[in-house]
Amino acid sequence: MATAFSPTKLTATVPLHGSQENRLLLPIRLASPSSFLGSTRSLTINSSRRLNHAANAARRSPIVGVQEIVKEKKATNSLLITKEEGLELYEDMILGRSFEDMCAQMYYRGKMFGFVHLYNGQEAVSTGFIKLLTKTDSVVSTYRDHVHALSKGVSARAVMSELFGKVTGCCRGQGGSMHMFSKEHNMLGGFAFIGEGIPVATGAAFTSKYKREVLKQNCEDVTVAFFGDGTCNNGQFYECLNMAALYKLPIIFVVENNLWAIGMSHLRSTSDPEIWKKGPAFGMPGVHVDGMDVLKVRQVAKEAVTRARRGEGPTLVECETYRFRGHSLADPDELRDAAEKAKYAARDPITALKKYLVENKLANEGELKSIEKKIDELVEEAVEFADASPQPGRSQLLENVFADPKGFGIGPDGRYRCEDPKFTEGTAQV
Repeated sequence: MATAFSPTKLTATVPLHGSQENRLLLPIRLASPSSFLGSTRSLTINSSRRLNHAANAARRSPIVGVQEIVKEKKATNSLLITKEEGLELYEDMILGRSFEDMCAQMYYRGKMFGFVHLYNGQEAVSTGFIKLLTKTDSVVSTYRDHVHALSKGVSARAVMSELFGKVTGCCRGQGGSMHMFSKEHNMLGGFAFIGEGIPVATGAAFTSKYKREVLKQNCEDVTVAFFGDGTCNNGQFYECLNMAALYKLPIIFVVENNLWAIGMSHLRSTSDPEIWKKGPAFGMPGVHVDGMDVLKVRQVAKEAVTRARRGEGPTLVECETYRFRGHSLADPDELRDAAEKAKYAARDPITALKKYLVENKLANEGELKSIEKKIDELVEEAVEFADASPQPGRSQLLENVFADPKGFGIGPDGRYRCEDPKFTEGTAQV
């Protein structure tokens, strides 16, 4: 059967992002203007900019719209998922939403400090990709990383404790909201500065390639790098696309395009807002998918992950999504248009999945409510656990900071200098 990335599925024209149907990225020029990402503005296409693409078309993997994938699936199987898969997806998305809602409560109660960026509205992207991965596959995130960690298997207890700054957190309280890390789950971290995680993810993918081709190990691990639309204007993004394509690394670059880089509209901040097109420019498939639909995300993710495992190289996936809260909990969210927010709120990905499960008799209301109750209890218990957990000791202050702690952090007597009562003289007590 032809797949999303199969050269047999080439169409002559593809609609741009304004249509309600999913569309995909062929290395073809479109002559007519089209609206983009739900905007009322019109995007004018300069057809001459596609001329150079023809010369490289032979080495690219052409792609069809996601809608074609869905149609193919329906031709052989009317359901895109099994009951078990559907319930797993629903539970993971409910966990992400409930956890983030609880984070907001705890933040405003003074249990968390610093900047906290919530993931509400974008759950279909995390669930759609990460629930297809194995434990040995790697995930690299951004500062909006809580839900990525949860989807990868890090416990709600460990993530909540990290947010509370407690020693039982996944980074023993030293990472906080923007730096979730778990070696056990190959969650390679959230990164506070945009673009920081992409080179790390590229390095992880290179490790998999090296193990397989040089060390001759049986390694089919892939890496998924998550980042936002604002990051796609940074140099690290382009450098890593180039390296990944050059070495055919097993990596999927996932752009969570929520249309806003803090308070800057995506349409105002980049010369070409169609991020997926940057994939074919480097010789890799570039895909646009409806990031508010977990089943469509999952279909694209399956093909991209399979390509990576087969050694066919990287894929760039642009997921058009939307965050339901401000940039962070310190953001009053006054810049975005109310009509725009209402439009995407009406397309809540959890509501959409619930409707699909019920209408296709994969689950009933009772089963879904049972999952919701289970997750509510899980999140409540995580808060209780985090609140009761101890604060890190002062001796932990300089751990994991210096490559050679004896050069600074440990005194001649072998004790950490921070244990000396005089260590913090003249500074504010934390």
